[in-house]
Amino acid sequence: MKLYGYWRSSAAYRVRIALNLKNIQCELISVHLVKNGGEQHAEEYKALNPHELVPTLIDSDIVLNQSLAILEYLEEKHSETPLLPSNLQDKAAVRALAYDIACEVHPLNNLRVLQYLSGQLAVTDEQKTQWYHHWIKIGFDGLEKKLSKTAGKYCFGDTVTIADLCLIPQVYNAHRFNVDMSSYPIINRIVENCNSLDAFIAALPENQADAN
Repeated sequence: MKLYGYWRSSAAYRVRIALNLKNIQCELISVHLVKNGGEQHAEEYKALNPHELVPTLIDSDIVLNQSLAILEYLEEKHSETPLLPSNLQDKAAVRALAYDIACEVHPLNNLRVLQYLSGQLAVTDEQKTQWYHHWIKIGFDGLEKKLSKTAGKYCFGDTVTIADLCLIPQVYNAHRFNVDMSSYPIINRIVENCNSLDAFIAALPENQADAN
């Protein structure tokens, strides 16, 4: 199994956590999103992932993009360490929390959006930061309210789920961009609990071989 990713990619970060929690041996291959004009644009990589994004997972003859699809694939193939509840309603609730982050917050703040803002649209660094903070605040405001009804130690009760795998990278990036997180005590508590676990520590961006 191979995972093409980048140390700071939130989506790749999610998958790294899952691999660690499930004790899956996987070769991590760096696709540097900034060097050389962005290695994700190289023809060799585009042949694997025409969307020119990370991560991409290769397992035997299957090639998968989209981190949530990869998480679902790993969940079904390696179900001995589940990251989704067994109950139908609970499983749907966890997916909804994960999608709140991965589908509603993250896409508005990922690298190619920020590069477009500062490049083609020529916004200032201050305006780009305002953009980032605006969408993070909207997303986290809603998430904090939802978590008040579902959270225990983690996003959904006291068991790590894919919702936590989506939350931790997003909060990591929020800190990078100096977002004021003081309004989100539940999120902060969950992050502290997750980041005390070895699987999350090993997946931290700064602990990756391509970190620079």
